[in-house]
Amino acid sequence: MAGPPRDATRGAVRRLFDCARPYAGRIALGVLFGLLFAGSTTGMLVAVRGFLGEVFDPAGGTWRRTLLIAALLPLLGAARGLGFFASRYLIEWVGNRIVMDLRIRLCDRLQELSLGYYSASRTGEIISRTSNDTTLVGGIARAMSDLAQQPFVLVGTAIYLLVLDPVLAAATLLLFPLCLLPVVAFGRRVRRYSREGQQVLADLVSLLHEVIGGVRVVKAFGREDDERRRFEDRSRAVFRRLMKVVRAKAMNEPIIVVFAVTGISLVLIYARFTGMTPDAFFTFAAGLVVLYDPVRKLSSVHLAVQRCAAAAERIFEVIDTPVSVAERPGAANFEEPVREVAFAGVSFAYGAAPVLREIELRVPAGRCTALVGASGSGKTTMIGLLPRFFDPSAGSVRLNGRDIRDLTLRSLRRQFGLVTQDTFLFNDTVAANIAYGRPDAPAAAIEEAARRAHADGFIRALPNGYATPIGERGDRLSGGQRQRLAIARALLVDPPILLLDEATSALDTESERQVQAALDEVMQGRTVFVVAHRLSTVARADTILVLAEGRIVERGTHAELLARGGVYRRLYDLQFQA
Repeated sequence: MAGPPRDATRGAVRRLFDCARPYAGRIALGVLFGLLFAGSTTGMLVAVRGFLGEVFDPAGGTWRRTLLIAALLPLLGAARGLGFFASRYLIEWVGNRIVMDLRIRLCDRLQELSLGYYSASRTGEIISRTSNDTTLVGGIARAMSDLAQQPFVLVGTAIYLLVLDPVLAAATLLLFPLCLLPVVAFGRRVRRYSREGQQVLADLVSLLHEVIGGVRVVKAFGREDDERRRFEDRSRAVFRRLMKVVRAKAMNEPIIVVFAVTGISLVLIYARFTGMTPDAFFTFAAGLVVLYDPVRKLSSVHLAVQRCAAAAERIFEVIDTPVSVAERPGAANFEEPVREVAFAGVSFAYGAAPVLREIELRVPAGRCTALVGASGSGKTTMIGLLPRFFDPSAGSVRLNGRDIRDLTLRSLRRQFGLVTQDTFLFNDTVAANIAYGRPDAPAAAIEEAARRAHADGFIRALPNGYATPIGERGDRLSGGQRQRLAIARALLVDPPILLLDEATSALDTESERQVQAALDEVMQGRTVFVVAHRLSTVARADTILVLAEGRIVERGTHAELLARGGVYRRLYDLQFQA
């Protein structure tokens, strides 16, 4: 699998560091403490040489000088410890804050994206980018910390070694750039394998999401073993990609060790050849050991940045996804009573596939309009255009004659209450789910909405009444109970326009009767759009629209359409023929 272009990787890294700009003050302070860490490290080398000179040539010094150097070493050690702690804390704070900011930006963008994005994306992929990829980007925190410390240690130590013995230092330091060549090569592999690994991990999360969501179907058809095998295959693919990353990273350490040991060997030969003094030799050897750590860590920074870049590219892909449904500049709040809803020459397409074609419709306030037709005729898409879940490809949807794209999304969507066939409830209490659209609603208002939705009776029979948790997606309730909670939720916000999308189609007869009674209560005095396959539920609508291939092919009352003997009559006969 080919990796992303190198420019894309550089761009992702540059954007990650751009994210650090708001925290420049902390970074600067962290760098200052990094300088303290590096300076005290180099100072310890200088002090160690002086101390060794006192030990190996006591005639050249005094006890007072020896004790002063001995006292200086702990002070330098304390300064080094303070510099290390403060620099690491400050810089890693910034790194972890960048990760938090990215998660928030990612969540913000996911909230802004239209339903079209979610229709084209796998839920597991979105979850993986939000959780796994942002976690992997967290490696930038340690990388930034090392960048604030180790370059100064490297430069300071190299300068001191050049002062100590220019010829030996120059020869030894020439080895270090050579070890960077394989590090860079392995870094490219790490970036490629990391991106592949994140993709197969997203596949694994998507599969797990499907299996958990469809557990009833899996068990009903006895496919547990097949799903285990699928999960095992994906898990092995994740393992293989991860081990490729581990292998590429693990090669980094032995390469640097070989070069470091080679350098020490050359120092030993040089010391024997030139008659180097013990204090100079031990100090130089200690300097090489000190050099080893920043070279090792800086090479690890390169690998960490490559891994972070691979994850960051996937995150920025989501953040950079254009928002197809956005407020226009200067959008106004809608703050007037609804008088009319209209579709003016509305067409809509998913990609190149047309769904609606030149829809013309005017609905006065307080009227009930039903949409019927075969599956795929555009009914759900048509009501999805009203609260701007999508925007028309051509034409406009109008509220009181105003293009809804000229209105703020929040004020527009406050005009609608939505009840769908696939009722979504949150893993919270009954009261919290009813009050989702009005979190500040008093208990009395919540209970009144439940009574009007014919839900108060079964709610009070629950173990903790309105405080009863209902489980994920409301799984502890029956289908009819979930629908009545959704109706109560819509009622509480008291919307002037109600959208009912197959609200009773998945229910048994008794549940449908209860839900229909609740809907009759809700629909009074409102503008209502009803999508239904069961024609018995739309017979009382003021106007019935029959859609076929994205067009309105018939319109009228139930009696008018039956008398006409067209498409509606055929649909009716198919449903009610003996």
